[in-house]
Amino acid sequence: MDIESVVARINELARKHKSDGLTEEEILERAKLRERYLENFRANFRQRLEQIEIVDE
Repeated sequence: MDIESVVARINELARKHKSDGLTEEEILERAKLRERYLENFRANFRQRLEQIEIVDE
């Protein structure tokens, strides 16, 4: 599952939570998807930080 589909599913669950509420299984799925999204975000952020080159004048 790519990150775009993870975000789409998180958003789908968020809309369902607002309208109907979530089952226990959906709450667990949402938590796992959020953690996967955060892991991806942290990895990308760390990679960007590591690519920064500081140049003194």
